[in-house]
Amino acid sequence: MTLKPDEYRPRLLDTPVSKMLNVFGAVQIDGAKWCGKTWCALSHANSVTGLDDYRVRPLAEADPTMPLIGDQPHLIDEWQTVPAVRDAVRHAIDQTANRAGQYLLTGSSAPPLEQYEHSGAGRIAHLRMRPMSLYEQGLSTGAVSLRRLFEEDFEPASTQTSLAQIAEWTCRGGWPASLDRDLESALYIPQQYLEAVCEDNAPRMGKNPELTRRIIMSLARNNTKAATVKTLSRDLYAADEAADTEPARSTTTSYVDMLIREFLIEELPSWDAPIKARNRMRVKSKRYFVDPSLAVSALGMNPSRLLTNGQVFGDMFENLVIRDLLVYASAWVGIEHPKVYFYRDDKGLEADAIIELADGRWAAVEIKLGENKAQEGVDSLIKVRNTIMANPYSQQQEPSFLMVIVGNGLFARKTPEGVYVVPITLLGA
Repeated sequence: MTLKPDEYRPRLLDTPVSKMLNVFGAVQIDGAKWCGKTWCALSHANSVTGLDDYRVRPLAEADPTMPLIGDQPHLIDEWQTVPAVRDAVRHAIDQTANRAGQYLLTGSSAPPLEQYEHSGAGRIAHLRMRPMSLYEQGLSTGAVSLRRLFEEDFEPASTQTSLAQIAEWTCRGGWPASLDRDLESALYIPQQYLEAVCEDNAPRMGKNPELTRRIIMSLARNNTKAATVKTLSRDLYAADEAADTEPARSTTTSYVDMLIREFLIEELPSWDAPIKARNRMRVKSKRYFVDPSLAVSALGMNPSRLLTNGQVFGDMFENLVIRDLLVYASAWVGIEHPKVYFYRDDKGLEADAIIELADGRWAAVEIKLGENKAQEGVDSLIKVRNTIMANPYSQQQEPSFLMVIVGNGLFARKTPEGVYVVPITLLGA
């Protein structure tokens, strides 16, 4: 019998966790603090050792095999506090001929590679957990399945959502602890998350709390953008002349890298149609916060203020949709292995998201806060499709679908041009 907490709300990642436990000796679940990793892992575990316990950590440092004791599958929570434990897990799996389903590891930051000896390849499966999607929170019906759209399985559906609701959900975020709390209480969660990163995590990683705040603020200002290091550096150094020097840019990069290792920031890579296209490597990634509530909190905004600033609201809604698309893609079990990208060509033509499957199928997505902008998204996606298909070097099949995701739409529908328009409150895995 597992240790699943009575109040546990099932997560989409539960299915991949079960699948990987049947294949690998251990499953490692990484992700942002407070996003539900431990409870998810407990729902699959028969015993647990928490390395965040001050009584346990020194024992684990003295003997990294000690935390492995327990009925299997055995959970080791916050493994990154004693990275040598991960090597002990890998060695234990080797000693049992890679028997599946022995350990679960959860971590809320990624230690430098030099702190452990072996990648664990072939023994430890890696899964990424993010804050809850709207579907997991019970705010989306999931009537339109991302996976089924690739099979041309679509049924029109209706919903009713106001921009005021979208603003509140954006500010609340997908934190499990906020589900049953009033708005005022819920808004403290992202605020305190950022405080913990700046005051606790940053110093442990050799970073200055105030500079960490400044880089988070700059990333929030440039949320959903492929901001250059130069832009971020000027914010970090308050437009001082030193901002353009190589040491300053190096420092800025180190702070961004730290926030990525803390799972605060997601990088969405660029996509181009030819599988070997240089643009897949050379176009700068776009950065998003792992949850839009963190960006909103960093800017000091609440739902009512968000409603008065359409540009910022639109960016934060895009962040919310990207979060949900990443959650839905990560829940996919099968040989298709979906990945999420963005598209931008040298003529400025863009798609907010490209979902590509391992078998070559792909879809393009535009994100519009208001239903009144849906047709703009439709027209843009058709241009993207036509441009890609007109490229003789793309060697790309026609997209499986084109979709505009909107905030306050009433209906999931298919336009005369063949493009889906889907309110976010109808989208699911």
